[in-house]
Amino acid sequence: MTYLLALDQGTSRSRSIVFDRSGHVVAMAQREFRQIYPQPGWVEHDPRDLWTTQLETAREVLQKAGLAASAIRAVGITNQRETTVVWNRHTGEPVYNAIVWQDRRAEATCAELRSRGLNDTVLQKTGLRIDAYFSSSKLKWILDHVPGACAQAERGELAFGTVDSWLIWQLTGGAVHATDFSNAARTMLFNIHTNTWEDELMAALDIPASLMPQALPSAAHFGTIQPEWLGAALEIGGVAGDQQSALFGQACFSAGMAKNTYGTGCFMLMHTGERFQLSQNGLITTAAAQAPGRPQYALEGSVFIGGAVVQWLRDGLRAIQSSTEVQALAESVPDAGGVVMVPAFTGLGAPYWQPDSRGSIVGLTRGTTMAHIARAALESIAFQSTALLHAMSRDAVAAGGVAVSELRVDGGACVNDLLMQIQADLLGIPVVRPAVIETTALGAAYLAGLHTGVFAGLDELSAQWRAERVFQPQWSRERAAAQMEQWEHAVRQTVAR
Repeated sequence: MTYLLALDQGTSRSRSIVFDRSGHVVAMAQREFRQIYPQPGWVEHDPRDLWTTQLETAREVLQKAGLAASAIRAVGITNQRETTVVWNRHTGEPVYNAIVWQDRRAEATCAELRSRGLNDTVLQKTGLRIDAYFSSSKLKWILDHVPGACAQAERGELAFGTVDSWLIWQLTGGAVHATDFSNAARTMLFNIHTNTWEDELMAALDIPASLMPQALPSAAHFGTIQPEWLGAALEIGGVAGDQQSALFGQACFSAGMAKNTYGTGCFMLMHTGERFQLSQNGLITTAAAQAPGRPQYALEGSVFIGGAVVQWLRDGLRAIQSSTEVQALAESVPDAGGVVMVPAFTGLGAPYWQPDSRGSIVGLTRGTTMAHIARAALESIAFQSTALLHAMSRDAVAAGGVAVSELRVDGGACVNDLLMQIQADLLGIPVVRPAVIETTALGAAYLAGLHTGVFAGLDELSAQWRAERVFQPQWSRERAAAQMEQWEHAVRQTVAR
């Protein structure tokens, strides 16, 4: 039997999963870690927590699976994207906490780049909008605000990386400083036409080239894990940012196929093949996870607060004790009673791009209960995702393609049947949940398996994909349109603030 190990380092937890050759989960282990909020709009992680929890889960999952490390054919890594780590090349110690993708502190840097007229340059070369969401402004903040960091970087003493690079460095004992194209594409410093670091953009931010990791295809040799960590020397054969990894794990390999991941945020990607297509509807263009060869692209829309709104119900309002309780609470009322929640806790992402927006709840009456608010929270996830798919379909049609005909879903919140049915009702197309919902980790395992010859090619992987349930739309298009107009009205009120 052939086994693959996926390391899945997410925003709120680290997990490790062992898959067999058929893509079935053999065992899984996970650990949550501390979230750090130094001030409003700032979100950090301790890089040491990311490393230690990831290592602990990797060891635990092998034990759960009853496998020695030598039984693993290869290791794949997938990770929260844009989160920025800078460390000392000699000591391996981070110079500052990891600045998380949700963090907005670098908005002033982005405003300056916009004022210098760099919007079009960034868009044409990276496919991205200038926004503090991406890594470059976070890196710039660390260099400017950590004492001595700028001088150290200029002397070549520091290394920058997204979380995948940080884990690769640790696993290989500092032997490899690398990332893959899909993660590099999220830095706002990477030319996704040539798959190389872009000198003009690094110069615009005074970022020394010596900081940057080597960028490789997503299925490639990323070094060898030192035997001391897991008990054997294992090859790292696949790396991809979590959302591109999920697109790969969902077997969305051809133009027009789309998936949405319901995690802390929601991330919708539509594969566009070898075509670099700029959105006219507020989306971004990104590199898809790819084997060596011609570049592959996708259109993407990001919802900053997806499942995190349920965490807020639990931890902020204390309306529920466990996230799993939200479906029953929301189902205890037939609808949200006119309540609409816009969870813009860290601004609004695509297709609105309103970084200064803040969350709101509108439509409250004396008859409003916590059940209505819980239902409105779930609906907010579906509303935001619907706005993304509508934008995506408009872009597809404008480019001569066809609107998305089904949406493949994954992520922790996709197990919520009520949310998935609301999503299908709003979209008017089938929402398809796969038999294996751990598609982010599965994509990393597939990439590692492709590189090491476990799989012959993409056709073999496509044949393995299976649906577990299809949610068919039940609403009329008129009802769905009326619900979306109510949502857009609430968004306009939020933005107006």
